[in-house]
Amino acid sequence: MSSTKATSRSAAPVSTSSEPVALYVHVPFCASKCDYCDFASVAGAVDAATIDSYIAAVVRSLRDDFAPEILADVPTLYVGGGTPSLLGADGLRRLLTEITDIATLRADAEITVEANPDSVDDALVSALSALQADLIPAGVLRVSLGVQSFDDEVLSILGRRHDAAAARQALTLLADAGLRVSLDLMCGIPGQSPESWRASLDAAIASGVGHVSVYPLTVEEGTPLARSVRAGSVEEPDSDIAADMMETADAVLREAGIERYEIANYARPGQESRHNTGYWTGVEYLGIGPSAASMLSVRTAAKTFLERDLGLVTECTASEMPVEAGDIVARVRYAQPFGLAAFLSGEGNQAVESEWLTAHEASREDAMLGLRLCRGIDQELADEAGVIDVLERLSSDGLVERATTDDASDRWRLTHHGWLIANEVFGAVWSQE
Repeated sequence: MSSTKATSRSAAPVSTSSEPVALYVHVPFCASKCDYCDFASVAGAVDAATIDSYIAAVVRSLRDDFAPEILADVPTLYVGGGTPSLLGADGLRRLLTEITDIATLRADAEITVEANPDSVDDALVSALSALQADLIPAGVLRVSLGVQSFDDEVLSILGRRHDAAAARQALTLLADAGLRVSLDLMCGIPGQSPESWRASLDAAIASGVGHVSVYPLTVEEGTPLARSVRAGSVEEPDSDIAADMMETADAVLREAGIERYEIANYARPGQESRHNTGYWTGVEYLGIGPSAASMLSVRTAAKTFLERDLGLVTECTASEMPVEAGDIVARVRYAQPFGLAAFLSGEGNQAVESEWLTAHEASREDAMLGLRLCRGIDQELADEAGVIDVLERLSSDGLVERATTDDASDRWRLTHHGWLIANEVFGAVWSQE
């Protein structure tokens, strides 16, 4: 991502009408860091004063950094981390109440809150149930629970704080409260046997959850896991074993009526994540908090601190933009730096990193991300993105296919083989090679 202080002279004029903008709020606190995690978070106990300062900083950012119309039509709100449930029942209640006092959520909005099993208790579940009723009675509040495995030995390898019993207890509490739950599982972990993986899948199904995310373990540089692999004390993950486990998950979950709708996500009918689907289908989104990322159209970005504080929208010279002269910049991506102190003090905007996409690049990005979905992308988007030739070549290699779907639309989508090596497909579409 490139840093810049300006955008294109060809930027679209600012519109006064509101566009749907999804909202992501990053809670950067964890009780401890898992060995594989490179997410932006700080580990350790969080005191009441820090929670108060964090909530105040979120409120300040929402009120001061964005024009009110940006927050006038919010279809989904995702509170991620970190570990949002570490805020406790009162902290989460205050955070969500403050956010919804400023942002106008749709009547049928989807709110998702991430949680770890060890921080789920009766008080938290009661608070979430009450918030569901108070904030979005016609919508849905989801809890995304980071279980990863139901095998205690595997959890130990990952450095997770909870055990399988705590995961089951958290799932029982959430189910008894009638809350919708998404469960994360991880495969390809050193020491994880096929039997252990199958047992975790069976436990997820038995819990009755409506959504399961399945991810292969990735060893990220700078993490304790990476150091252990380098030292030889932990075996390096085997991509072939991970692929076999992904195929096992696909078969087992489908048989249980939990269908794959994206390369790593499965859901019972009607329980797909609307927020994450927005990421893959070009919905604008706004990220609040340390390290949070945003993707906005230029006309929406013009109503943010990007213009007011940094002059990123209206001031431009051709040499400052990584685009060809005359190209229209349609989309801006930017990320706040990870600096908790800077965010709490309100100074975090000054180091924002931004990336600007032309209209053609935005279409190509939409095509690449849309292929993550099992339904794929339509012919019109593929043509607009200029990737028909690439898709035809990938089709000849057995990685994508052109198919007529149930709604009679003509679409490009991954084949089973393409799903297993999806990153190669995405790279080819983005590079047009």
